[in-house]
Amino acid sequence: MYALFEEAGKFMAGRILSEAEASAQVELDSGKRVKVKAAQMLLKFEKPTPSALLSEAANVSQSIELALAYEFASDEEFGFADLAKDYFSDAASTVEQVAALMRLHEAPHYFRRAGKGRYRKAPAEIVQQALLAIEKKKQVQAQIEAWAAELVAGVCPEPVREQLYKILFRPDKNTPEYKAVVEASKSSQTPPLELLQKAGAIASAWDFHWQRFLFDLFPKGTGFPALQAPAIQDELPLAAVQAFSIDDSHTTEIDDALSLQGLGSGTVTVGIHIAAPGLALSPGGAIDQLGRQRLSTVYMPGYKITMLPDSVVQAYTLMEGRDCPAVSLYVTFNESDLEIVSTETRLERVPILANLRHDQLDQTITREWLESEADTSPVDLPVDRPTLAFFWRLAQTLKARREVVRGKPESFNRPDYSFKLDRPSHAAPPKGDETVLIGVRQRGSPLDLMVAEAMILANSTWGQWLASLGVPGIYRSQASMAPGVKVRMGTKALPHAGIGVPSYAWSTSPLRRYTDLVNQWQIIACARHGATAALAAPFKPKDAELFSIISGFDAAYTAYNSVQSSMERYWTLRYVQQQHIEELDASLVKEMGGGIWWVRADTLPLMFSVMGAQGLARGARVRVKLGAVDLMALDVNGTVTAHLDAPVALENEADEAEDDDTLAAGPLTIAVDLNDSTQSDGA
Repeated sequence: MYALFEEAGKFMAGRILSEAEASAQVELDSGKRVKVKAAQMLLKFEKPTPSALLSEAANVSQSIELALAYEFASDEEFGFADLAKDYFSDAASTVEQVAALMRLHEAPHYFRRAGKGRYRKAPAEIVQQALLAIEKKKQVQAQIEAWAAELVAGVCPEPVREQLYKILFRPDKNTPEYKAVVEASKSSQTPPLELLQKAGAIASAWDFHWQRFLFDLFPKGTGFPALQAPAIQDELPLAAVQAFSIDDSHTTEIDDALSLQGLGSGTVTVGIHIAAPGLALSPGGAIDQLGRQRLSTVYMPGYKITMLPDSVVQAYTLMEGRDCPAVSLYVTFNESDLEIVSTETRLERVPILANLRHDQLDQTITREWLESEADTSPVDLPVDRPTLAFFWRLAQTLKARREVVRGKPESFNRPDYSFKLDRPSHAAPPKGDETVLIGVRQRGSPLDLMVAEAMILANSTWGQWLASLGVPGIYRSQASMAPGVKVRMGTKALPHAGIGVPSYAWSTSPLRRYTDLVNQWQIIACARHGATAALAAPFKPKDAELFSIISGFDAAYTAYNSVQSSMERYWTLRYVQQQHIEELDASLVKEMGGGIWWVRADTLPLMFSVMGAQGLARGARVRVKLGAVDLMALDVNGTVTAHLDAPVALENEADEAEDDDTLAAGPLTIAVDLNDSTQSDGA
């Protein structure tokens, strides 16, 4: 005697070895013995054998037309044997009965289970809806197969093209477009990205990286709504200074300027003047909401996406020839030893004498010229040499004092690289095929250091001032310079060990960073209300909004830095291609195992992997023959061809941390990988 039973939704059959009232011992064809409860047994039979029964019944079940069976079936509850008799004959065989059972089991849209081997017809309207859904599913599957066939043939269907970056980076695995790519990839045994490239879905490597960036960070586009910059209503006094700014030529958001009074008198007053959008904009306003969404300007070679609309920027930028509203910090020094005598913050209009440009003057305003006695210059400068010489002396002094607190000097071993794209206008994004020029500006150049030290002084002074008045701000702090201790953002005025200051509140770039705009609102409240500023400031102590801003800014700033790094890597690799560079001199950075090292090029902002450096130490200099450049993966590798003399010195801990972040990012993959990119807080 055999028994048919159900276990875990599957029908099984075997020989009954023994049987009790509530269960039976059954031996399957495999020899396995199982205990089957009586409630699980659906049928006992003599023949055919279990394996033959299941095989024959499976074949017969497919001959049963569900629509016809639905018509034959009773409107009341029925068993599978009843349906077999109605459909086949009153003498339905065991095979036919089991076939009916299998067919009923696999058609829940026609028949609903009502117990062991028992069913009830589904309502006619439910059946109709289910049939429509099944038909739709068949059509979708047919569409998936058609799209997959087109992809394999090298043609990208338009619906797949429209969903391209969603498919690659944030897929909904239930969509037919995604399923078509997966099916085509499997059938052609081709990786999805390569498959889509061959099908013409990706116009170019640049377009791939650009569209990926927009998809992830600017899904609604980079444009702004038409907004009018509100006028500053305050009656601001005119400062008795002539200020100047120092920026690169492409800078339109001129946030900061400097001035000097009293040179040669024994007591000098340095003015650090910051553009004052905070005097016109208010938290919660339309323009503030735009800034809150973007949180920072996004920089990349040859292009930038500003935090605020250009019309707003131009209303508040410190443009030469204008009297510009500003939040000014005046720091009075003893001229002899440059000790600070006093500080004062004012809200005022500041005459801007000139906008000096790094890239035009770095070769002219040199250390040698600044420290010489001759008051002449190869170019006509609107700012005299004694003024610039004083700021150079002040910058070196402030830097030296910070280094005492840091416990070690700051090193500027690596150059800063500048990228210039040869194209007529920078109003639109690059196309990716422009000629790129890569220049070098050494970190710590005189003009660079003057601005950096002045901004560090302002950010530190204002940070301490806010704390002394009980007004919260957004601070950057670092507990120590030990490896692994990173810079953090918070609302408390804690020391920043990496810079060497007691507190550090970003406040000097309110047109470019949202945190600076927030801090400017707080500083304005302090300037207006003094000791009662805590009551008048827009953000109060332990304000949840501040923590929300910090969280959002930290994530956005990290993402934007990653974009900048990726775009700079793209243009560096394009430069390698355009200049037909086949060999580079480089320094070993980190051993990756298996004879592979990461190296840093001596004259380009490029890190990549090489083979053939076995037995060498970190810092060793080598000559590398480059392999093929892969602009899609932003990758290139090489082979060591020579060991050069003169190893480079090991970098400091901050540089090593930056190396680790760069190495962790690795070549670009089909995933949004926003690596943490370290950037100087003082710049």
